[in-house]
Amino acid sequence: MRRRSASYVTIDEPRKKKNAQRIGNLVRYGNAVFQIHELKEDTRLCKALEVTAIISVVFLAYYSYYYYESLHFHVAKGYAHLGYASAQHVVGQRYLTGRGINKNETLAMKWFKHAARQGHPEASFNLAVGHIHGHAAGLKYGEPTKLLKHAKKHGVKEADDALSLCARSGCDL
Repeated sequence: MRRRSASYVTIDEPRKKKNAQRIGNLVRYGNAVFQIHELKEDTRLCKALEVTAIISVVFLAYYSYYYYESLHFHVAKGYAHLGYASAQHVVGQRYLTGRGINKNETLAMKWFKHAARQGHPEASFNLAVGHIHGHAAGLKYGEPTKLLKHAKKHGVKEADDALSLCARSGCDL
């Protein structure tokens, strides 16, 4: 005759079944016999990790609610360091306007330049306009006009006005 191996159940399952009889470490239910598998209590380390995770989530929710501008800036800056052109443009705008960070035109031009190298049209426009307004953009002769033409080609409406202004007074200062 073949011997059956014992099936495992949790300690609460026999209580749910009305006809189950518990005999020591075994539960008899009809013709089947199950061995009870008792669940161990979580260790202190596991409980500490759970409490730490809950506190971290509450702190992150608080920080993101009350310091949204700063959080958005730091997340965008992380992506900008990874090389995303749109994030580099956002970081440049934040430095230029001073939203979520101290205003710094030099760093704004640096981030606009990184994004413009990757072909971002709004960053190209902002870099050229920043150069025209006298910010240290580090552009060579003829570059502002090329950047404005690139921005115009990709749909930046203000680039057309800036190009007509450059035609009258010159962009390369």
